[in-house]
Amino acid sequence: MKTILVTGGAGFIGSHTCISLLENNYRLVVIDSYANSSQLNLDVIRELLDNEYSDLSDRFFIFNGDIRDEKFLQDIFEKFKRMEKSIYAVIHFAGLKAVNESISKPLEYWSVNVGGALSLLKIMNQYNCFQIVFSSSATVYDNFFEGILDEKATLNPKNPYGRNKLTIENILNDLYTSQPDLWKIAILRYFNPIGSHPSGKIGELPKKDISNLFPLISQVASGKRDKLQIYGNDWPTIDGTGIRDFIHVMDLADAHLASLKYISNSRSDVYTFNIGTGKGTTVLELIRIFEKVNKCFIPIEFIKRRKGDVACSIANVDFALKELDWFPTRTIEDACRDGWKWQMNN
Repeated sequence: MKTILVTGGAGFIGSHTCISLLENNYRLVVIDSYANSSQLNLDVIRELLDNEYSDLSDRFFIFNGDIRDEKFLQDIFEKFKRMEKSIYAVIHFAGLKAVNESISKPLEYWSVNVGGALSLLKIMNQYNCFQIVFSSSATVYDNFFEGILDEKATLNPKNPYGRNKLTIENILNDLYTSQPDLWKIAILRYFNPIGSHPSGKIGELPKKDISNLFPLISQVASGKRDKLQIYGNDWPTIDGTGIRDFIHVMDLADAHLASLKYISNSRSDVYTFNIGTGKGTTVLELIRIFEKVNKCFIPIEFIKRRKGDVACSIANVDFALKELDWFPTRTIEDACRDGWKWQMNN
């Protein structure tokens, strides 16, 4: 059984990926600082899978700490080495992720995101752990480009968060160049994850203000917010609202599993994949689907366009579909139903 370190495993995407990994017989070592997440998601994962997997206590380990703390990381790698369960690969989610906050707190973002990645990679190298799946973002692309983006599209992030992600990608490429016979790296640039686990028992638990569209829709539907503000209704699209590529979070989680398997069975290299559905949905279409599926009403208000937004952003996922044993199977309706179930349970 392979031991996988998941950084930021209590977060939205990290926690869903943990479920996918555990269901596929991996041993997980999860670390999280809980700076913008909660251990609740990890506790619920244990509850969900305990009855199904009798060996969970021997393959699901949770540690609270900061990935910038090299001694903390070193102790974990050493612990599992002594147990003869050495960490085989890393899936790296940990980091701060709000675009607007990155603009107001750039030093914090560079420290946590880039500093944390450097510490992690240093300790991985020390313990001969040369496989990593990195959680990147479509924010690395030039936002002046509209339409369908492939992995060769121009890279020109416009905010500290996107620049953090691209800097880490560059570090990973430099690391591979320095030791090309050792490193196996997958970089996943994903677009707009929505929904939650179909149980409705794990989901996004941010401690800071919510800025992503889908949780805002859910909060308006539940009455926690009065209305949903939409940035512009004069875009050159079918209904005037922006087009985005929304992917169910469990499909995204499965993409991490598929990427881990892919690099394990491939030659040393850096592999970059767009992860989305390859299909576009307008903001209004998403709202109407949510209303129809969940039999609710979402009051909306159109406000002026947000600086840096584009009319259309869709992933070209041809490379991922060709190379990975993966494709998105869940619909927008599934995501709306599952995400609403999470909101109602929490």
